[in-house]
Amino acid sequence: MGLFRKIKQKIRDGALREFAQEAKWLWQYIRRYRAAVLIHILLGVLGILMSLASSVASKYLIDAVTGFHAGRIGSAAALMVGMMLGNIAMRSISSRVGAVLNIRIHNEMQAEVFERILSTDWESVEQYRSGDLLNRLNSDTNAVSGSVTGFIPSFVSSLVQFVGAFCIILFYDPTMAVIALLGVPVSVICSRVMVGRMRRYNKQMKAIHSEVVSFQEDSFQNLTSIKSFGITAQFSRKMEQLQRQYKDAYLDYNRFSVYTAAFMSVVSMVVSAGCFGWGVYRLWAGAISYGSLTMFLQLASTLGGAFSSIVGLVPSAISVSTSAGRIMNVVQLPEETCGEAEGLGQERDVTVCLTGVNFAYQTGERVLREIDLTAAPGDLVAISGPSGGGKTTVLRLLLGLVTPQQGSVELIGGSGRHYPVSAATRSVFAYVPQGNSIFTGTIAENLRLTKPEATQDELEEALRLACAYDFVKELPGGIDYRVGGRGKGLSEGQAQRIAVARALLCRAPVLLLDEATSALDEETESLMLQNLMGSGVVRTCIVVTHRPGTRKFCTSSYAIRDGQLQRLTQGGS
Repeated sequence: MGLFRKIKQKIRDGALREFAQEAKWLWQYIRRYRAAVLIHILLGVLGILMSLASSVASKYLIDAVTGFHAGRIGSAAALMVGMMLGNIAMRSISSRVGAVLNIRIHNEMQAEVFERILSTDWESVEQYRSGDLLNRLNSDTNAVSGSVTGFIPSFVSSLVQFVGAFCIILFYDPTMAVIALLGVPVSVICSRVMVGRMRRYNKQMKAIHSEVVSFQEDSFQNLTSIKSFGITAQFSRKMEQLQRQYKDAYLDYNRFSVYTAAFMSVVSMVVSAGCFGWGVYRLWAGAISYGSLTMFLQLASTLGGAFSSIVGLVPSAISVSTSAGRIMNVVQLPEETCGEAEGLGQERDVTVCLTGVNFAYQTGERVLREIDLTAAPGDLVAISGPSGGGKTTVLRLLLGLVTPQQGSVELIGGSGRHYPVSAATRSVFAYVPQGNSIFTGTIAENLRLTKPEATQDELEEALRLACAYDFVKELPGGIDYRVGGRGKGLSEGQAQRIAVARALLCRAPVLLLDEATSALDEETESLMLQNLMGSGVVRTCIVVTHRPGTRKFCTSSYAIRDGQLQRLTQGGS
């Protein structure tokens, strides 16, 4: 009754349902590669059968050598050697097939998870730190893909090995077969105890490891700030604290595993001793030969090893299940809404219109209240306001990254057609975010991210419009100068101008600049904005800025105050 109560409680807690969902998700990859997985399993099974056959052959070889069965030395030796070589061949081929299959599944799974993260609703995926996403994308996908070529074939092979060894022992000596099975009930009970605790330990360690990776990534990205403030010791202490947390969880898990493994080893030793004692007694009584005793001892060891392998796969299954659950948590996040934008690509004159917009993030208070904003072709609009006031949120609304709770955000084409803003309307916008957005690679590679087929002349023209050509041509290699991650090797102002040039190459009619000129002097900023609006490429430009001086270059200026958008006079009041 106690067992049934525990099972019912687990069902109520959702543990079994969660495990079943994870197994079902994993099954899609097994089914996709079922032919290759089956071949891999069959190769492993053939190797196991050959190994069992060599044990039987050893019996007849020893019996022939000791005179129990004369005239079988040559055939028994040939069979034994042949089975051993066949086992080696099967294992080698299986290992190669498994490696090829593993990398195929890993790459496909990782690519699918990566693509899904990119297409996930922006606000939903923002709840995860980048280090945690990287851990799920790499460590967890590696664990799950490895289970298809590791866990499942190992389980089948161990099961075949166990059943095969038991059947052979049963055929020759039923009593020894019973003795060899004495450890099974104990192992099953032990496994029931292990499963729940191991799952908790795995979740805890993976969560802490993700936190460690996130902390390391944040530290390296902000290394200059850490050094400049002289707080390296503080970050080192934080790292040591996280390591202690991981160490404590790991050692708790290890202690539990050691105790469990020791107990199982004692059980296995008792069973082996029983098999050995029974075999010796049967040999002393003249009921079996030396060859039979040798075979029994080999098979008893094989039987115990096979069952131990099956039990030992429990931690692997739990780890894989935990990793699958962590991946599922990400891939099952809602995808962003694409909407309809048919015909928008032919519109060159686009008016941006926000009407009565109210917006609040999922975890915070209302950011924008009754926002009304119109930016028509030819307009250069500035939006200012305090940090955290909602300026960047306005741009996110325009890009369809977030959706207002009330009001509308839409585009009005020159034809008069209205297009509700969504992921499908982003082709109208060229966006330059705040902060350094330069990727590792050459300047040319960074520019071609928005237009892979861009010619050299087009790259140079974009650089000129962004006031970047003069300094780029002086760099070693010019446009082929290689920069590090986050623009390493360039000044902040240089990185901003290259980012603007990259945005121009996609030739979108509406340009969004989010503090994208903050590192430029006023003269360069003025020249760039004049170039952009006179280029014929940019029809409308919305600039988010903290600098009051930027407003004098704009056709209209707004300030966000207490979540509301207020239009400013040319004087800035």
